Amino acid sequence: MSFAVLFPGQGAQFRGMGADVLGRYPALTEFACDLLGYDLAAVCRDDPDGMLARTECTQPALFVVNALHLFERQRREERRADYYLGHSLGEYNALLAAGVFDFQTGLRLVKRRGELMAAASDGGMTAVLNVPERQLLEILREDGIESVDLAAFNTDAQLVIAGPHPDLRTAHEALARRGVRFVPLRVGGPFHSRYMDPARVVFEKYLKEFTFHDPHTPVIANATGLPHLPGEFVRALGDQLVRPVRWTDSVRHLLGQDPSLECEEVGGRSLLDMVRKIAASHGGHKP
Repeated sequence: MSFAVLFPGQGAQFRGMGADVLGRYPALTEFACDLLGYDLAAVCRDDPDGMLARTECTQPALFVVNALHLFERQRREERRADYYLGHSLGEYNALLAAGVFDFQTGLRLVKRRGELMAAASDGGMTAVLNVPERQLLEILREDGIESVDLAAFNTDAQLVIAGPHPDLRTAHEALARRGVRFVPLRVGGPFHSRYMDPARVVFEKYLKEFTFHDPHTPVIANATGLPHLPGEFVRALGDQLVRPVRWTDSVRHLLGQDPSLECEEVGGRSLLDMVRKIAASHGGHKP
């Protein structure tokens, strides 16, 4: 029976997160504070001025807390994973877990990623519920909405679109006229869409400054729904900014490898809920 460990991404942050682990790793926490230029523990604990809602703060904070929970898991010598999988920002924790880079490198990458994504602030994202991909694309086509991209395939019943705010509002009106449920997301930009391409170009140049190791455990890539290929991390992590998160395909790939797959989520349960829904439509098994 295969076992996968999952890491959540942006949206999983909350005031008080990391209280159970930050104090146990003072050297790593101090490194993070020095690199980021602020007291990360205080930000996680108190969320002053709503800092945890700011992409450039959210992403490093989640990476650190996810990483420390991972280290706690390893310290307790819990069941070893056969696969690692993270949602968006969580993919960096999955790569850390698989030995592709160390904590310090991962935090540097996430810090730069968060800064670049925060700069792409002219837009947003919306979850669209209970509409298949083909029907959603048909709705957008019928109303001439060509400037909104599919940004995530979370489950068969939850897709995410991204685009500039005026175009998203037009998409909302088109969905509302057809009685389609949707929920605008609390994010700072049109992530995982064509509008992130300027960030991708800069980020790929930054990524080339680092050395990446072959993973000792397969990591499923958001952009493809398939395992990362050794030597392709710069391209894959650049693509992740501009291509949709293929979470449904990623989970189905693992279920295809082993229908009896079991999963554990680090620091939450939202991804496990998605996995259960995907598994139910895949064939009834609930990891």
